[in-house]
Amino acid sequence: MKPMLPSLTFDVPAGKDWMYEVKYDGFRAFLEWDEDIRLTSRNEKSLLEIFPEIHSYLLNNKETFKPYLPLILDGELVSLENTYKANFGSIQIRGRMRSEQRIIEKAKHSPCKLLIFDILKVKGKSLTNEAYTKRKEILEDLFNDINLPTTPDPKSNQLLQLIPPYTSFDEIWEKVVLHDGEGIVAKQLKNKWEEGKRSTLWLKYKNWKYVSCFVTAYEKSNGYFHVAVYNENQIHPIGLFLFGIKPDEKQALAQIIKQNKTGEDQQFTHVEPAICLELKYLEMYEGQMREPHFERFRFDLTPKDCKYEDFIQQQKNLPTDVDITHPNKPLWETPPVKKMDFIHYLREVSPYFLPFLKNRLLTVIRYPHGIFGEAFYQKNCPDYAPDFVSTEVHEGINYIVCNNLKTLLWLGNQISFEFHIPFQTISSNGPSEIVFDLDPPSRDFFHLAIKAANYIKEVLDHLGLISFIKTSGNKGLQVYIPLPENTYTYGDTRLFTEFVAEYLISKEPESFTIERLKKNRGNRLYVDYIQHAEGKTIIAPYSARGNKQATIAAPLFWEEVSEDLRMEDFQVTNMLKRINKHGDPFRSFFQAKEEQNFSPVLEFLKQQK
Repeated sequence: MKPMLPSLTFDVPAGKDWMYEVKYDGFRAFLEWDEDIRLTSRNEKSLLEIFPEIHSYLLNNKETFKPYLPLILDGELVSLENTYKANFGSIQIRGRMRSEQRIIEKAKHSPCKLLIFDILKVKGKSLTNEAYTKRKEILEDLFNDINLPTTPDPKSNQLLQLIPPYTSFDEIWEKVVLHDGEGIVAKQLKNKWEEGKRSTLWLKYKNWKYVSCFVTAYEKSNGYFHVAVYNENQIHPIGLFLFGIKPDEKQALAQIIKQNKTGEDQQFTHVEPAICLELKYLEMYEGQMREPHFERFRFDLTPKDCKYEDFIQQQKNLPTDVDITHPNKPLWETPPVKKMDFIHYLREVSPYFLPFLKNRLLTVIRYPHGIFGEAFYQKNCPDYAPDFVSTEVHEGINYIVCNNLKTLLWLGNQISFEFHIPFQTISSNGPSEIVFDLDPPSRDFFHLAIKAANYIKEVLDHLGLISFIKTSGNKGLQVYIPLPENTYTYGDTRLFTEFVAEYLISKEPESFTIERLKKNRGNRLYVDYIQHAEGKTIIAPYSARGNKQATIAAPLFWEEVSEDLRMEDFQVTNMLKRINKHGDPFRSFFQAKEEQNFSPVLEFLKQQK
């Protein structure tokens, strides 16, 4: 099938005749399911071989879908980053894969989602002549009937999810901008689905970024203009553009370049930095602007005003009510990280970070001068905190509860490096997870943490328990066992943590200890099972640490826990590349809470007492 396509608009579609959907950056895909399952691209190429996780998911749920077949769904195949944004770079890498082994590995660690926005056939009946609102109603009923997610959720293990409609443009646009989404598709209420047509009844309105830059060359063969900014005193190319500039403006610009050229070859006419202009684009991908459009000439600027640091800062539409002060303040030296770099890290990692901060009493460690000065703990929310910061009073302390991106970015502007959280949420009656903190005497003995973690994994696997592991970001490792909420007490979990600690000591008493006094531990690893208690805290997954290496409390895949593991491999500067390449090791953490079969283990331990 050929898809119905939206037309690009630079004006906000408004009025009562429109509804709005989030636009996601992925591969347009048709799911056609009769006797066989077909998933095809807009060019009618099969996608099932490249995305086997979708095929497996559908086959595993065949009986659920069976009453609705034959079925045709229209959607977008994405690498979902957050509820409002798909990761373009990740889906592009995936689409180019041809190695079956790499595809299977990627499907396991970073499964893609099929986001559905339209239904063209159900129970063999064509719906293409029905109005958009009717099709959407039928689609929503289908998702509700078979208990599929009715809004995109990157943490869900359900790979088929619904893109819901919104009646208010402003409501959804604020969320798209805040979460750095691609944009919105406005759909006319009564439109019918028209195969192969680019329609003005569907309008795409994009979340543009803006950059001030200067022209460096004109490409003769295709008419593109190449642009750059200054990175200190060096010219830094950022891409090329053609669209958006009027014919007379384009002709005049080409003529000026020709008259003032500094060099010429068969392909390019080069010019010294002089002509400044403003472009809009979606994002940077492989060093180039995606979908750049000319916006206007900037006769008020000189090339020296077109700075790389401004370009980097403008790549993210940060919330206007979060004021980023002193963006160029150095926070770490090796690797070099400025304040704005850290803010960008928090923004990009937020889909993975925020779920662990949600509804937890937060203690932060702030570094007002980066690692170059003194740090201090902060529990009480300061009086100057903005209204969007939620708080919870507990034992006389008015704690911050970091439930949204704005709060996270505000804390980043306060130069809060470390985020420490308790083992339960504000609404939990007991622990939300068990965590073993494996603390070697120094980084020189990190191998003991690796050994202890692997011993624990053997025990947990034998008991049928689901576990996750992360670095502490300093010198140790931390093993997590998710638990269902409001089910167990700290007394219950103490039985288990003590049992595991004693097991480790029985295995290698010369390597492990539960001795509280450091002077009596020697060079043994301390298994801190007492620390897992009400009121105690632990560093949150994906939090930075206040050390010289800018390391992260980094979630790991269990197969990474070997003698090759190094704490310095997980830093503020490389963590996002790691997630994009390998996926999130804690992706299924919250699903595991409901699947965890801890009760039989606990009952056995109680019987031994």
